[in-house]
Amino acid sequence: MLIPTHHFRDIERKPVYLQPEKCVPPPYPGPAGTMWFIRDGCGIACAIVTWFLVLYAEFVVLFVMLIPSRDYVYSVINGILFNLLAFLALASHCRAMLTDPGAVPKGNATKEFIESLQLKPGQVVYKCPKCCSIKPDRAHHCSVCKRCIRKMDHHCPWVNNCVGENNQKYFVLFTMYIALISLHALVMVGLHFLRCFEEDWTKCSYFSPPTTVILLILLCFEGLLFLIFTSVMFGTQVHSICTDETGIERLKRKHQPREHQGSWETVRETVRETFGGDFSPNWFNPFSGPCHPELLNDGGWVRQAESLSGHGETSSERLQESKSEDSAEVTDE
Repeated sequence: MLIPTHHFRDIERKPVYLQPEKCVPPPYPGPAGTMWFIRDGCGIACAIVTWFLVLYAEFVVLFVMLIPSRDYVYSVINGILFNLLAFLALASHCRAMLTDPGAVPKGNATKEFIESLQLKPGQVVYKCPKCCSIKPDRAHHCSVCKRCIRKMDHHCPWVNNCVGENNQKYFVLFTMYIALISLHALVMVGLHFLRCFEEDWTKCSYFSPPTTVILLILLCFEGLLFLIFTSVMFGTQVHSICTDETGIERLKRKHQPREHQGSWETVRETVRETFGGDFSPNWFNPFSGPCHPELLNDGGWVRQAESLSGHGETSSERLQESKSEDSAEVTDE
C-alpha cells in the first residue's frame, strides 16, 4: 500500500493532475537582449528614489565641497573618483533592473510539452499554478514579477526586479559601488567640516553657512544609512554565492543545519558562473554579463522523487509546493 506522499507523487506524474488544458502555449520568444521591465508602482518609485539620492550626493559633492575648494588637485582626484563610482553604481542599477533575472517560459505546462518529456517511474514535474509553467529545480514564483525565476534570491524593490541567476552579478556590483560612494562621501564631508571650522565658512562654499551645514548633514545621514544597508546586502549576496544557497532556500531551511554540499571547486565554479569567468577586471564591469546558463533540455524540467531534499528543502516541503502555489518571496525593504 502506498503512503500518501507516494500517492501524490504518482498523481503528479500524470498530465491530468497538472491541468495542462488550462495552460496557454507560451508566446514565441523575443530576440536575445530584449529589455525586461517590471511595471510595479512601488518598485518604480523606489528606483526613482535611488537615482535621486545618488544625484543629490553628486550635487553636494561637486557644488558644495569640490568646486569651491582651493585645492585643485584634491578636487580633480576626488571628483573623478566619485563620479566614476557613481556612474558604475547607476549602470549596475540599470543592468540589475532591466535584465531578465532568469524567468521560466510562461505557459509551457501544456499537454503536448508534458507528454514530450516521457516521464518514467520515479520522475516528477512541478507546475506553478499562477504562471502555468513547469518549474525547474530551484525556481520560485515571484508575486511581483508574476513569473517563476530560476535561483531566485529575493525581490528587491530598489532595483524593481528579482535577483536571480542572470542578474545577481549586477545587484552585487550595485550594492558594492553604493557602499563605496557612501564611504567616499562620508570621508569628504568630514574633511570639509574640518576645513570650514579652520577657515571662514563663507569661503568654503558658494552657499550660505546654514544651507551648507544642512546639505552636508543630509548627505552625511544618507551616506551612513546606505553604507550600512548596502554593506549588509553585499555581504549576504557574497555569502549566498559562495555557499550556493539563495535567500529563499535559506529561509525554507529555517534553523536546520545545512550540510556542506560542495568542495572548493564547486564554490569556484559557482563564482565563475555568477561573475562571468575567472577573476579579471570584468568582474567589476556592469557591462560584462555572467556566464549564460545553457538552455534547459527535456531532462532539466524533470526531477527524481528521491532527490528532492537538496538545497535545504525536504520532500514534504516540495509536496506542499506542488499542492499549492509556490509564491515564496523575500524583499529587502
